[in-house]
Amino acid sequence: MIVDKVRIVIKAGDGGNGAVSFRREKYVSAGGPDGGDGGTGGNVVFVADPGMRTLMDFRYHRKFRAENGENGKKKNMRGRNGEDVVVKVPVGTVIIDRETGRIAADIRDGDGITVLKGGPGGKGNARFSNSVRQTPRFATPGKKVQEREIILELKSIADVGLVGFPNVGKSTLLSAMTSAKPKIENYHFTTLAPNLGVVKTYDYDFIVADIPGLIEGASEGAGLGHDFLRHIERTRMIAHVLDIAGSEGRDPLDDYVKIREELKKYSQQLAERPEIIVANKADLPDAEENLKRFQKIYPDKQVFLISAATRTGIDALQVAMMDVLKTLPEEQLIEEEGVIEEWQMQDSELTLEVEYGEDGVLEANGSLIEEIFSRINPDEVDSMRHFHKLLKDMGIIKRLVQAGAKDGDTVRLNGEEFDFVE
Repeated sequence: MIVDKVRIVIKAGDGGNGAVSFRREKYVSAGGPDGGDGGTGGNVVFVADPGMRTLMDFRYHRKFRAENGENGKKKNMRGRNGEDVVVKVPVGTVIIDRETGRIAADIRDGDGITVLKGGPGGKGNARFSNSVRQTPRFATPGKKVQEREIILELKSIADVGLVGFPNVGKSTLLSAMTSAKPKIENYHFTTLAPNLGVVKTYDYDFIVADIPGLIEGASEGAGLGHDFLRHIERTRMIAHVLDIAGSEGRDPLDDYVKIREELKKYSQQLAERPEIIVANKADLPDAEENLKRFQKIYPDKQVFLISAATRTGIDALQVAMMDVLKTLPEEQLIEEEGVIEEWQMQDSELTLEVEYGEDGVLEANGSLIEEIFSRINPDEVDSMRHFHKLLKDMGIIKRLVQAGAKDGDTVRLNGEEFDFVE
């Protein structure tokens, strides 16, 4: 079966913790803090693999984790950064954060794209030494990164999409126009995965995709309808392939009407794409007669009579495709929103809410408080002094005073109760 939409779980590496250490060396009279910073966690990076055609591999491998950053060490030695995890996907894969619907990346060829960044390492105690606090006995932990469930959705990238009923000759046509080697058999069911090939015409190259055959009701999800239609969305033009000889016992005019209806039901924008009619199987009986019937009903359609099996009419068809493509704008990328960074917030995004709870205790909640809590160790006196300084520097003490807090009052910060000291 075709696999072009899967859910997987990714996790970037956690940042390593900062170290608490003091210099202790023989014959050195002045020691001091020398705890190093933790290493940064590894990133989750996606790269395009031209050899992959579906997302089948992700049916069996659904979790990808980058390496955590190493903890800091003594002698001001920074911990080693975690290794990235590299995830290979087919060209044309769109990466969506399932929780938010955010489009993180639209994977093309070229360099890898970082989708989830590793957490920064914590600061070692050497960072907190000053003229007043000469022996800080605390360090900050590295940032922890949450797992994210993402959706991988494959949408073939091609300039021309070959559409039509199963067994009308799309795979044969693709092999005749390009160096692609799709499996070609005389079967009445459809190709199960899109095949792509590059057409080289004079000084202009373009990509053609053999979109798996549609059936009636595909726009409502019949068969593998939605899976197949998804691959046509990114094509700049459509080449509608008909078995003009009616060799499968179907009327090619009825085939055309049914496929056009499915495209229109799925997307009006898709139905309005430029279209060339490819009347295939010209070498078989009834081809000429059916072509005349088609042209009588659709006199304005650009029709090319070909035989993919004997390669008759292929050159003229390729030139016509090239001429149409030259008049069309380049295919637009899906708008990306960039890296998913749950662990990292900009200062403008940090929130603070100060209000009285139902029990009359003044509360301060929000991501700003969470950010401060992540930087302290409540078991260390020096760390709690640093905590009070952060509350003051970030304006939280001022907000509490404005709300009516006085020395000795109980205040609650993200659920933790403290005696207020201005």
